[in-house]
Amino acid sequence: MPFGNDTLVFKVMGKMFLLTGIDSSPLEINVKCEPEKAIELRENFSCVKPGYHMNKQHWNTVTCDHSVTDQQLKEWIDDSYNLVVASLPKKIQTQLKLL
Repeated sequence: MPFGNDTLVFKVMGKMFLLTGIDSSPLEINVKCEPEKAIELRENFSCVKPGYHMNKQHWNTVTCDHSVTDQQLKEWIDDSYNLVVASLPKKIQTQLKLL
């Protein structure tokens, strides 16, 4: 919780891939995204906005309002995780695959 007691941060190897406000209602999550895909998602899903308090080119804020499926949310979270992992050194990526 590097931003205080109200923001839960998920990291892989010390790098953020998801943030959420503990008390947000409805639940909102920030996920990392390729810039082109970030724009596409914002244009196609009303629940997806530019990342709140984040680099808007690389982060989206998703309001979990049941307008997309849980599976879609999980895919966006997985994409965020995988994008961060892909930016890590190859040695670290190999270590993660062994876990």
